[in-house]
Amino acid sequence: MDRFKDRRRPIYDGEESPPPDGLGEEDGGGTPGPFAGGKIRRKASRYREHRGDYLHVSSRPELMKILEKQGDTSIRFADKVLKFTGSGKMKRRIFILTDFAIYLIDPETEAMTRRIGLAAVEKVCLSKLSDNFFAVIIPTEYDLLMASTRKTELVQVMVDVTKSASDYELEVLLSNRFEYNASASLVKEVSFEEAEGGIKTRFKWK
Repeated sequence: MDRFKDRRRPIYDGEESPPPDGLGEEDGGGTPGPFAGGKIRRKASRYREHRGDYLHVSSRPELMKILEKQGDTSIRFADKVLKFTGSGKMKRRIFILTDFAIYLIDPETEAMTRRIGLAAVEKVCLSKLSDNFFAVIIPTEYDLLMASTRKTELVQVMVDVTKSASDYELEVLLSNRFEYNASASLVKEVSFEEAEGGIKTRFKWK
């Protein structure tokens, strides 16, 4: 399967940034439903078998305790992601998606850092290119900008879960330039363009 690997990596403001432990290149595929052919996908992402829970959350008592406390144990997707703070720093997080919410958990302390009800999510923004970024837009709170090597699968599962729970189809915005609220008082614009050796990603304060 090595011939299917795409060796391009994202470039942040002109510099290549290697993925952290557990965040290698995409190595599989999935159903492109909400993308409707508008997104360039890595060759590797077309051949993946979806597993959903990549962290075996059900066998990790501390993680299950967090979900059970919220009365929420239906794990639809779980994996490691990078979360971008308002100041632009990257933090490793465990991302868990259930039938009702998104959970972000510190992988070192296994403490929950944020819970977002799916009913509060307005849309998901991502570029048309083969980068790892996506933004979850939450009008009643500040938004989430994250990077996942399984972005396509993650977004597809979010769309499926939302539709199954409410008959509402989550909007997926495909654009190489979009804005998000990095904090309650800070709006940023992120843009993507193809560059030699990868995807160039730029951030701009609004």
